[in-house]
Amino acid sequence: MALALAGLPAATPSSTPAPLHGTVTSAGKPLSHATVTLFAGDRQGARTLGRATTDTNGAFQIRPSRRTGPVLYVEAAPAGDRSLRMRSVVGFGPGGGVAQRSESAVTVNEFTTVAAAYALAQFTDQRGVTGPSPGLENAAATSYSLADPATGKPGKVVTDQNNGSKNDTLATLGTLANLISLCAPGANTGHCNDMLQLATPQGGSTPGDTTQAVANLAINPRLATRKLYALAGQAHTYSPALTAAPAAWVLALHYTAPKVYAPGRIAVDAKGNIWAANNWLPGTRNPSPYVTVQDPVGSPIFNSPISGGGMKAGAWGLAIDHQGFVWVPSYAGDAMAKYSPSGKPLSPSTGFKNGDLNHPQGTAVDQRGNIWIANFYGLKGNPGKGSLIVYPHGDPSKAITITGGGLDHPFSLQIDGYGRAWVSNARFNGAKHLDTRVLKGHVGGSVTVIGPDFKPTSFSPIKDASFDWPLALAVDSKNNVWVPSFVSNSVTELGPDGKVTGVHKLPTAIAPWSVAIDGSDHVWVAGFGAPTVSVLCGVNTSACPPGSSTGSVLSPPDGYRSKSIQHLTAVQLDQSGNVWLANNWSKIIPPTGGNGLVELIGAATPVCTPLNPLPARPTATGTSACSAQTGVQSR
Repeated sequence: MALALAGLPAATPSSTPAPLHGTVTSAGKPLSHATVTLFAGDRQGARTLGRATTDTNGAFQIRPSRRTGPVLYVEAAPAGDRSLRMRSVVGFGPGGGVAQRSESAVTVNEFTTVAAAYALAQFTDQRGVTGPSPGLENAAATSYSLADPATGKPGKVVTDQNNGSKNDTLATLGTLANLISLCAPGANTGHCNDMLQLATPQGGSTPGDTTQAVANLAINPRLATRKLYALAGQAHTYSPALTAAPAAWVLALHYTAPKVYAPGRIAVDAKGNIWAANNWLPGTRNPSPYVTVQDPVGSPIFNSPISGGGMKAGAWGLAIDHQGFVWVPSYAGDAMAKYSPSGKPLSPSTGFKNGDLNHPQGTAVDQRGNIWIANFYGLKGNPGKGSLIVYPHGDPSKAITITGGGLDHPFSLQIDGYGRAWVSNARFNGAKHLDTRVLKGHVGGSVTVIGPDFKPTSFSPIKDASFDWPLALAVDSKNNVWVPSFVSNSVTELGPDGKVTGVHKLPTAIAPWSVAIDGSDHVWVAGFGAPTVSVLCGVNTSACPPGSSTGSVLSPPDGYRSKSIQHLTAVQLDQSGNVWLANNWSKIIPPTGGNGLVELIGAATPVCTPLNPLPARPTATGTSACSAQTGVQSR
């Protein structure tokens, strides 16, 4: 009988909760006389459900007092030792995007500690694991991908054919586990103290135990990589392990669900499911008829891949409205496709063509539920063309066409807090560059701002020398707009008034394509030219390391890299703090579609999903973790 979770009927006075059996090991040996505590974590905090002491074989049994909590986890610590604290997730409730799960038997060791610390990094503090749904449950589910709590061995995802020996994640997991083992009873105390000191964030407090130390590395991946790698070499319990110091302590997981090929744009729904628009059919450059959707742990759902609704080559557009309906441009079909929250096509077999769509790209939803579409006009011909199409309140039959304001092959668009649409103009020159893959000279570009009255603002178009083929753009929580330029390898920061407030050059040429803003206003930049992800400090400098200013690079000079990351066109963030990347091309010459999606575990500050429209951090206060943004701000 499995340990019951939140959402199940409460135990009656005559019923007895099933016991949880387990074993604790440290550095590969049974940990005797250790205190093991079962906790439930939720938005109010962490509560103790039961406690036991391990026997000489490291075994224990806990009979929980209650059946409650969206996340259940155990902690183990040896008597009298505060530096070693290990953890394992043993279940999660139904509030997330993954079916609830629970364990009746558990192993607690260094592998499970790393898995729990990374997956739940954004929900961990000195009080334990706490936070709002669905991010908390989804994060707990992700821990199973890294380590199996029943066996204490690496999880099925981190060891599968897409990961395993294909990237460094399994070896990084082993290296981090070896670091924790330095604090095992009988180990060198000096090595343990060194590890805790090295896992101290700049300007932060030294972690009091191993669980907090590893969580620090998940949130601050650049911490002491060389010194910690050398220190991990003092332990040899876990393998495989890294053979060289990493650039960052990042755990990346690669998912290759069916038909997720050359994904162009991705979006995260309210449950944490990942929707993708796919350019081509696998192994070809033929237009894909599929939209795909995966749950928060990368498994296909809703009978994905989903065909119908007029989909023909989903390109760089995908948005989810306030009711959870999914809108995806059919680039080759000159139409828009619409899907229910459960993946049922709702648009005609040829899609919605209202508004005279011509190779539509970027898509966004404003506070009133209007659907905005960038009418790109394709790669060939029509220089200087471009328009925006709006479906008022999601009604294609009332389509509005917007021109003027310098619209010139509009590529992406986002809505600010004032209900205005900010649009990147890639220009025909840029379109030709992408088709020929010859990037020489100044391509140029601009940004157009359309008011909630569907008219161009007086300061449109915004032109600046820093714009050199701008593609995606993003709006932060303070209505600043971040625009990467593919050719000049920079990110331009615009104030709400349209004035340039900063031009931030990236330290390595990555040909940036897409940006996303997390719950701390950090700016995540996806590279197409170089398969990498860079992070900039945003306007909230208090959320950055001491000494940082807006635009400071927080990632390594070459960005966060993994052998699983290919040429990226999209980066999106979820409510658990995971970073999702779209592998659009695997080779540039000849153009070859990319394979699947990549997830960086626990590296970002959680953000409400779907984006509607400003980024906001989920909160544990109030009636909902993420309040609907249905009203516009006044200027």
